[in-house]
Amino acid sequence: MKKKRYAILGDIHGNWEALTAVLDDAKQQGVTDFACIGDIVGYNADPSLCLDKIRELKTTCVRGNHDHYCSYDERLDDFHPLAANVIDWTRKQLSAEQTKYLHDLKLQKMVSGFALVHSTLDLPEKWGYVFDTLEADAHFNYQMVSTCFYGHTHVPVVFEKDDKITRSTYTELKIELGKKYFINVGSVGQPRDGDPRSAYVIYDINERKVELRRIAYDIATTQKKIKENGLPDRLAKRLAEGK
Repeated sequence: MKKKRYAILGDIHGNWEALTAVLDDAKQQGVTDFACIGDIVGYNADPSLCLDKIRELKTTCVRGNHDHYCSYDERLDDFHPLAANVIDWTRKQLSAEQTKYLHDLKLQKMVSGFALVHSTLDLPEKWGYVFDTLEADAHFNYQMVSTCFYGHTHVPVVFEKDDKITRSTYTELKIELGKKYFINVGSVGQPRDGDPRSAYVIYDINERKVELRRIAYDIATTQKKIKENGLPDRLAKRLAEGK
């Protein structure tokens, strides 16, 4: 069987320094393929660069809520004013061709026997957040494969279902037959679990092993770009705090 090691990443949010650090690590780890759980753009200052790199790598990608609102001409009434401000700015940074790419992304995809979604499989278009087992239970009713990777909360956790559903943090995980796993891969560009390092996952298809990777990057440069582009200062501050 051909060796398959997927780098599964997402919530990049226009953070070029974080993305390049993650890709350098993925190369060193012998990754063969890339998959993205969405939100390539939003919050940080390099949406165009990040989008072009993801496409250059032929990454299988689904649409996140920031990808959606940056490529669909919809009102931002439901967004926090800070996020709405950045979405408006990001829309102006993207070419028509880049906007179309984001617009055309599917909300969910199957890849090599596992599923990708930004939020949940039950209502992907509602962008629901999954923090507890009750929310995960609604999702599992629609997960027909053993493993699904997601993002949106920017917090790496795993929900595991056999006779009950459990929630836990993880560093390494073995995918066991007869169980289902809903795995949050964390965030490349804006971690929110108190650890400012970028997060992504390597999934070894052959070994059925998932590994969470944490990668340091040049936060100061990302912060400088945020300020130089007139984006909210809070966005720069939170990167160093990882929340």
